[in-house]
Amino acid sequence: MPFIELSLTTRHDRQPHVEEALDDLGALSVTLRDANAETPDEQAIFEPGVGELPLWPTVTLSALFAADTDRRGLAAALTDLLPWLPPEALVFADVPDQDWERVWMDQYHPMAFGKRLWIYPWNVEPPADAGQVVVRLDPGLAFGSGTHPTTALCLAWLDGLDLAGKTVMDYGCGSGILAIAALKLGAAHATGVDNDPQALIATRDNAARNGVAGHLDVHLPEANTTPPADVFVANILAGPLAQLAPTFAQAAKPGAPFAISGILDSQQDELLARYAEWFDDLHTDLRDGWVRISGRRRG
Repeated sequence: MPFIELSLTTRHDRQPHVEEALDDLGALSVTLRDANAETPDEQAIFEPGVGELPLWPTVTLSALFAADTDRRGLAAALTDLLPWLPPEALVFADVPDQDWERVWMDQYHPMAFGKRLWIYPWNVEPPADAGQVVVRLDPGLAFGSGTHPTTALCLAWLDGLDLAGKTVMDYGCGSGILAIAALKLGAAHATGVDNDPQALIATRDNAARNGVAGHLDVHLPEANTTPPADVFVANILAGPLAQLAPTFAQAAKPGAPFAISGILDSQQDELLARYAEWFDDLHTDLRDGWVRISGRRRG
């Protein structure tokens, strides 16, 4: 369906008031971006702290409204709610109707990881090749399609393991891509854990699409009582990786191979020191500015 997009730029301290006003007026979504994007002053924000929402000095908010929304009425209502906002600051644009699923599928192509593993979009039929291990994927609303360097690093690591008959835990499973890949590579059972219920839905759907639903369980973190796994992998962010290190140590059997990613180059030293308390043979691999740490559970 088509939409109207309303964009405006404001100081970061006024952003919460603007976003609240847009929500009150019926915005279907509100997106924030650096007003200086694509200029030398652009500042990247990768990972806010717990309870923090760091923003740029000036923020551009883009709100989507239904296509039949009265633009003049919307502009008048917004300036009534925000008297300091000049009407000329409001920029309207039409967002045409698109088949968003088709747009994603047109941009997503089969990719190889390691020696055997391939990730295919669900609508592309893979060739009959006994040497290929194929995962058919539709990420849906969850993170994880293989295109991000951290996912690629973890997929290549799984491809290099002997997973025959093993149990695998995928913490922060997103689309389920790592757990499903492990099963297709020979693992006997996998567990996916994520704090986003949408991720659990996407993981179940993708497991069914790949014919491995009967070998995969999914849980929210607080509901996960799975025994320690033979293989452990987590692709999240550096902050949670540091906080959850003791939990991950308990989730991996003694001697279990493990890998963590979602780590920016420059964040690995702190994590290497943190994980050295429970894991041996630690080493790093780098791809496009992102790092994977792998090793083995002590014991």
